[in-house]
Amino acid sequence: MDDDRPRVADHRPLILDPADPEDARILAALRADPHIEFLDLRASLRAERGKMVAAPDLSEGPEADRWIYYPWRAAVVGLPGPRTFRAIRLDRNRNKLTRPEQDRLAESVIGIIGQSAGHAIAQLLALEGVCGELRLADLDEIELSNLNRVPGTLFDIGVNKAVVTARRIAELDPYLPVKVFEAGVDENSVDEFLDGLAIVVEECDSLDMKLVIREAAARHRIPLLMETSDRGLLDVERFDLDTERPAFHGLLGDIRAADLRGLTSREKAPFVVKLLGAAGLSPRLGASLVEVGETVTSWPQLAGDVALGAAGVVAAVRRIGLGTKLDSGRVRVDVERHLDELADPPPNDEPIWAQAPPEPACGPIESILACAQRAPSGGNMQPWSLRAGESEIAIELAPKYSTAMDIGYRGSAVALGAAVYNARVAAAAHGILGPHEFVEGAPGSGRLLARLRLGNARSADLAADYPAVLRRETNRRVGTGAGLADGVLDALEAVAESAGAQVRAVVSRQGIEEAACLLADSDRIRYLTPRLYEEMLAEVRWPDDDPYTGIDARSLELTDDEWAAFEITTRADVMAQLRSWSGGSALGKYTADRVRSSSAVLAVTFAATDPRLTDYAEAGAAVARVWVRAERLGLCVQPISPVYLYARRHAELAAISPDFVDTLASLQGRFLDLLEVPEHETMALVLRLSYASAATVRSRRRPVLGVDTSS
Repeated sequence: MDDDRPRVADHRPLILDPADPEDARILAALRADPHIEFLDLRASLRAERGKMVAAPDLSEGPEADRWIYYPWRAAVVGLPGPRTFRAIRLDRNRNKLTRPEQDRLAESVIGIIGQSAGHAIAQLLALEGVCGELRLADLDEIELSNLNRVPGTLFDIGVNKAVVTARRIAELDPYLPVKVFEAGVDENSVDEFLDGLAIVVEECDSLDMKLVIREAAARHRIPLLMETSDRGLLDVERFDLDTERPAFHGLLGDIRAADLRGLTSREKAPFVVKLLGAAGLSPRLGASLVEVGETVTSWPQLAGDVALGAAGVVAAVRRIGLGTKLDSGRVRVDVERHLDELADPPPNDEPIWAQAPPEPACGPIESILACAQRAPSGGNMQPWSLRAGESEIAIELAPKYSTAMDIGYRGSAVALGAAVYNARVAAAAHGILGPHEFVEGAPGSGRLLARLRLGNARSADLAADYPAVLRRETNRRVGTGAGLADGVLDALEAVAESAGAQVRAVVSRQGIEEAACLLADSDRIRYLTPRLYEEMLAEVRWPDDDPYTGIDARSLELTDDEWAAFEITTRADVMAQLRSWSGGSALGKYTADRVRSSSAVLAVTFAATDPRLTDYAEAGAAVARVWVRAERLGLCVQPISPVYLYARRHAELAAISPDFVDTLASLQGRFLDLLEVPEHETMALVLRLSYASAATVRSRRRPVLGVDTSS
């Protein structure tokens, strides 16, 4: 039967297509041989592919399946086609390497000369899938003393080192082309070996060949990498960028290859010291070099050092292959030194929060100011200034508190309107209510002033809201998802209408789910737009921050897993990486989870074809009334501010987030359609209503005591 077996190279598997008549004949002969083992992995690998998240559409079906014959194993393995096989095997690379990056790296042909340290490098390159073809060269055979660092076995003793490497890679990925130079590389074959390479890795023992390879790499304009298995030493020589660059960084001067040929280990030692630098050697390698030829056969290498060096080479290969910055030079990744620097990590201490001081007792005017200050505002920035005189209270929009999402100060105007409502409620409760008015400056100036005159009018309706206005809070806890109680939505609509506004709401589970997705997508854009991201993080307050503005971190009501995710998302470099991938689909999960737990999602809207800031301010008063009434009806309220909330034109969306302008326009249109907001209405604020437990803490406000009341 042996005579019927196919003749193949002793380091390459035979890839057989059962649809091909000749391959089918070979398969039949192999099946008939009782000494050949068959292993069919196709079904299990397809099942594994079915578990992949966001599996790619490969347009490769069962017709691409192959049978792989390994003659040195006397075994045949059934596998899916090469694209399916690669997608499954490299799935866990994501997203340290994205699929487009993997595809780009798979175009590179990489050569490795020397298969002692080179074996580990070749294996790592194949494991990561960062090459499209490997060329391996070594003229030596495996000896037992090699097996302290070469990951072969006793069965490999006497086998060419390059063949051993190629076999191991074939058993990992039979589709990866590997070419073996069993005679090694010399002056006559070096150009053939280097022809078409993207990178050459030089790991040979011969000093003269090291120089020959560098001269050839410069001729072919190929970058060269070398790791030296001592203190993580990695050399990078970018002959692709500078063909005149001296070999070995010029450390050996103008020496010729002939001067290095035929040297004994002892004779090589001075050159090795020059090349590696006596000061840079580890103490043990330095001491061993003194003993070469006396008490040790050659300079020592440890498997751990070889593996560390291989990791450095592969990292450099990725950089070159992806076109990221990698200069010529030398670096050490000295694990021993880092182990000497071991220290306890900083403790994960819980933040220590100071207890909020009790609010001081104050007179009617100060009470009105304090109540106004408790109004809701984006990021709790309180974008107003308060002044009190003998006969009136002035609340003026303060542009310095504006953010990118506060387009045209519209969000600030809504907040100011809510503050005016609060002030009127307090004035009514103290029996000193008078008329109020809004005065707007030139369009775009951000000038908006509200005057509340003090009088002796009373309003039982307004005064009834006073305790509720003082208790009002944002509650970001996850809700129960229970539907609104009967009559609740009607009551909120009536309150809004009495203030000249409308409520547009979704209460069905399907509508709430759609709102969750749309609002989560908006949050993702907020994370991935640098300015919006920076402003969002700047809103969160920690114990050492100014306690009187911003959002108290505790009020985010994060679960343990959400805290962990939040800590990661506070890193700007992580967000930059996600932006580069157009990724971050999970960034909206916090908002999505809370919206899904809601009983309703509603927008307070107002009719205006070309709204002014005064219109937004009037709508802000309606928002405050709806919020307070919802809480009095037993609901928890959280404002949700989609990025597009105050954008009225495409250009405004572009100014907020240029990279996502079209996505934002689509999200805005779909959200307005979901809530059935007519074209002539404008959103003032979006609120999430839910039934949930009480909030942990309320964000604090700037103190109003000390406000000048003399004018």
